[in-house]
Amino acid sequence: MSGFLAVLFILLGLLALMWSRSARGNAGLPRGEVIYMDTRAWGPVEKPLFSAAYRLAGKPDYVVKDGRAILPVEVKSSPAPADGPRESHVMQLAAYCLLVEETYKRRPTYGIIKYADRTFSVDNTDELRSILLDVLDDMRQAADEGRASRSHDDARRCAGCGVRHACDERLA
Repeated sequence: MSGFLAVLFILLGLLALMWSRSARGNAGLPRGEVIYMDTRAWGPVEKPLFSAAYRLAGKPDYVVKDGRAILPVEVKSSPAPADGPRESHVMQLAAYCLLVEETYKRRPTYGIIKYADRTFSVDNTDELRSILLDVLDDMRQAADEGRASRSHDDARRCAGCGVRHACDERLA
């Protein structure tokens, strides 16, 4: 009987391992240890990453540590554009690279954007960081001058927004 139980536990362990690898692949995760996640699918939602130096906060879907490398992963449910990742998604990933560097004291060499049908690796270059910092400056200036406002009219998008509770322009 104990031999049967040993075989049963080995089979259950293999099934769990196969399920885990399948779930990682479907989520677009590279190999390594998931050290942060903003998805209820695998556990409790983490608090946002924060940088006082850049006055920036954000919640990447995943942060994966593989050896010394630490990588942000952003998962999108929509199909990928034919000509590559959307510019706004690249800027979002660049912000997550900056937040990962501030939080974990290690600059990611790249990040990943996983669309429903395609995955992109985006290099975290000095040029990308410079563009991001310019965008952040422009956004802060627009807010200071009262020129900032919501940029959509989609009630579903508004309802799912992470800052909806504090927004005086929410749609519903």
